[in-house]
Amino acid sequence: MTRNKQISAFLVIVLFLVSGCGKKPAVPQAEMDTPSHHVSNGHKLLNMGQTDDALREFERARDLDPAFARAYIGMGIALGTKNDYEKGLEALEKGEGLAKEDGEKSEAHVGFMRLTLQNRDKAGDKWLKKLQDHFRQAVKISPDKPDAYYHMGVAYKLNKNFDLAKAQFGKVLEIHNGLVAEADQEFETIQKIERALPGAAIAQIALLDKITRADVAALFIEELKIDELFKNRAKKNFNTSFKAPDADFKTGEFVPVPAATDIANHVLRADIQAVMDAGVKGLEPYPDHTFQPEKMITRAEFAIMIEDILAKMSADLTISTKNFGGDSPFPDVRSDHYFFNAILTCTTRGIMKAKDVATGEFDPMGTVSGAEAMNSLRELKIQLAKY
Repeated sequence: MTRNKQISAFLVIVLFLVSGCGKKPAVPQAEMDTPSHHVSNGHKLLNMGQTDDALREFERARDLDPAFARAYIGMGIALGTKNDYEKGLEALEKGEGLAKEDGEKSEAHVGFMRLTLQNRDKAGDKWLKKLQDHFRQAVKISPDKPDAYYHMGVAYKLNKNFDLAKAQFGKVLEIHNGLVAEADQEFETIQKIERALPGAAIAQIALLDKITRADVAALFIEELKIDELFKNRAKKNFNTSFKAPDADFKTGEFVPVPAATDIANHVLRADIQAVMDAGVKGLEPYPDHTFQPEKMITRAEFAIMIEDILAKMSADLTISTKNFGGDSPFPDVRSDHYFFNAILTCTTRGIMKAKDVATGEFDPMGTVSGAEAMNSLRELKIQLAKY
């Protein structure tokens, strides 16, 4: 640590002690009502996506021990998850100033990395450099802790430095002391992205952890040209027989309602309108005339969309029903679920895969990543070429 940083850390501690001298630590209410226990719970809750509950745990740790560095580090990470960059930065700086042990100091730098990752837009154009600086500090103090390598890998992935990202995730796997499954998943995701990127006109979607209905609409139009594929596929029936005018009919009384009332100002409006016009099952407007473009799609919904495209392009209507009545190969998908046939259609054709190879779970209600969607569409294009 430089002399300026030492002075800054000293001032943080002094200011904290001066401002907090009138506040007594909270009295423990139970045997396990300890700062360490609450911090541990906080990180578990963070991993489960329960940010508000996690923040309360970190705050309880702080109340029990106002000088407990890890409480402020946890608060900073939780606040960053809530996109409160300034307060998160303030909490982490306080935690860094109170850190005494090497482990605490290293965790503070990892905390800064996570805060920066979660708030790249607020961290500024040099967010990656800031993150790299904290990474170097963290691994200098604790070279065998996987956290810093993992989050550095995520940063490189988001910056499209895929080789550097794989190197960091590889280091996590080499250390083999935590975050192994996560690093392995990220490594696999990068491989999917690299397979999806060549020739992809909207490659940015491949970097998304989960995609929306609007994203899928854009993918179907850009990658599949679904509007052109469906053109003239469906036979149009016109009723040309004579029909007498309704005696009660009056002009000017009917106001047409748009198929979707919430896409007028959406940047992907043209794509959304095109898939609605094409009539892709699963991407229709809802009964209330909304499209809900920012709603995340599930794996089951994506399978239904793919099945519908296959059925319409092949003109084989049995595709949508042929698997009903059979046994389910997935422990989390019953054979009487409405999406069972679609899932089996996609997996038996190699367009989609089980989410967890070890357990065989498909995870029908889970989200779809951009890389997964683009790889599925790549395989679908190959199969559609024969029709």
